[in-house]
Amino acid sequence: MASWLPETLFEIVGQGPAPSKDYYQLLITRSQIIFRWWKISLRSEFRSAKPGETKETHEDFLENSHLQVQVALIFGARILDYVFNLCEGKFDYLERLSDKLLIKIICYLDLEDIARLAQTSSRFAKLCKSDSLWEQIVQLACDTITPDMRALAKDVGWRQVFFTNKIQLQRQIRRKKRQGKQEKKHA
Repeated sequence: MASWLPETLFEIVGQGPAPSKDYYQLLITRSQIIFRWWKISLRSEFRSAKPGETKETHEDFLENSHLQVQVALIFGARILDYVFNLCEGKFDYLERLSDKLLIKIICYLDLEDIARLAQTSSRFAKLCKSDSLWEQIVQLACDTITPDMRALAKDVGWRQVFFTNKIQLQRQIRRKKRQGKQEKKHA
């Protein structure tokens, strides 16, 4: 397993399927699966139930159908598939890169590819709409960025600046300058 991976590869918590109020945690580390549960009940026979924990190696988890069924019931089939992949050493390295590094990479994609990437996960949707990404895209597309452009981008966002045509951009900058002058007169 890659040594630069964090100790905790994945963690999820959730409540058991209705009508259960039991609480569960699934933690995947580099070497083991940790499954924890807490019984939540108003019934007197369960009040003294202590929290439980099962620890298995990745290899043992792949053989433990009972624990797999538990994970699927509580967290769903997609999570179970993801856990299988982690146990088999199949990691999504792209998801593990920092936001800053991903933005550096994304800014070189075509606009259509950025739109498609935004649809793949909530994390990529957030990154593809982020102001820092669009600031870098504008910097790559423009020779110079004036202080007026920066001020406008602060108000409307870099994405809006990128998609605004040059004439509209110049109008907005002039309008902003006029508003700044009027505010100074009234101050």
